[in-house]
Amino acid sequence: MKEDFIIVLAPDSFKESMTAKEACNAMERGIKKANSNIRCIHVPMADGGEGTMQSLIDATKGKVYSLKVVGPLGEEVEANYGILGKGQVGVIEMASASGLELVPVGKRNPLITTTFGTGQLIKACLDHGVKKLLIAIGGSATNDGGVGAIQALGGRFLDKEGMELGFGGGELGKLSYIDLSGLDPRLKDIEVQVACDVTNPLCGDYGASNMFGKQKGATKDMIITLDDNLKQYAKIIKQQLEKDVLDIPGAGAAGGLGAGLMAFLGGTLRRGIDIVVEYTGLEEKIKNADMVWTGEGSIDFQTEFGKTPIGVAIVAKKYNKPVIALAGRIGEGVEVLYDKGIDAIFGIMQGVTSLEEALSRGQENVERTSENITRIINIHF
Repeated sequence: MKEDFIIVLAPDSFKESMTAKEACNAMERGIKKANSNIRCIHVPMADGGEGTMQSLIDATKGKVYSLKVVGPLGEEVEANYGILGKGQVGVIEMASASGLELVPVGKRNPLITTTFGTGQLIKACLDHGVKKLLIAIGGSATNDGGVGAIQALGGRFLDKEGMELGFGGGELGKLSYIDLSGLDPRLKDIEVQVACDVTNPLCGDYGASNMFGKQKGATKDMIITLDDNLKQYAKIIKQQLEKDVLDIPGAGAAGGLGAGLMAFLGGTLRRGIDIVVEYTGLEEKIKNADMVWTGEGSIDFQTEFGKTPIGVAIVAKKYNKPVIALAGRIGEGVEVLYDKGIDAIFGIMQGVTSLEEALSRGQENVERTSENITRIINIHF
């Protein structure tokens, strides 16, 4: 093996077990046990879902801030937002303020849940003087089209009597007029990129309500109401703002927050993994490496559709670098990934164990597996 052998470590988090940064550290510990001369470059990754903010903060040496905001049910919750290293870019995970995990199963009801807290996080980023916002919109508890977020930023949504709408997707059917005269003027000078990995339109059989309403607590009757209400919302946006958000792929993401961010903040939708690849400088780091390692908690056929391991592999293959992936669970259909740039997949589990134990020993398992992989590398390089 040459003296300056370099491995780029670019895993996602292993959900409920370790962050992407902790996974990098565990990989390096295992690698160094087998070969102390290998140089490791850490690039903690994410795909636009949970962990995206932390990965970008880690990669850019930014800072995380906490803020008390209005939660999905109107109660106070503590949420986080980040400012990337140079202070020009704010990053938000809407799930931190408006996520499904903040609502107990028995209280889930997208007729009343709001994205107001997400808007408060956007405002907090503006207060830091950012020029760009990155907003990850996975994991929502809401179906309000982003109305709550825009209300938090000074927008008003009125019924035919001139009364302001309350919280939740159940209110949108009454929408008659949108007043943006009080919208925070700083938004005009901000670029907004939305990390969005679904292509669902706002309404219809594949829209926000029909595809995701049930998991947010909606009954069949509620889904019909929510879908009709979002149609009314899109109709008023088209009439008054001359923007047609009804059928844009991704408009239905996060209960229609995708549509709201496009219509009111001029947001552009991008694959989450592409945003993270850009801001971590992954491509530049891979260029000069000899090998790339990635991974996440579960790898299966769905990994092909925009998940971190395949996103990393696509970049690596531009430079013909071998790619190894580690996984807590290897599911069905992983064979398709070998044609997409991943050369080998290794499960980290050691024997049969409980889920609780597997999660608690995740870093240890990654370290041990990394050591064993490196011993194979020592033979062949």
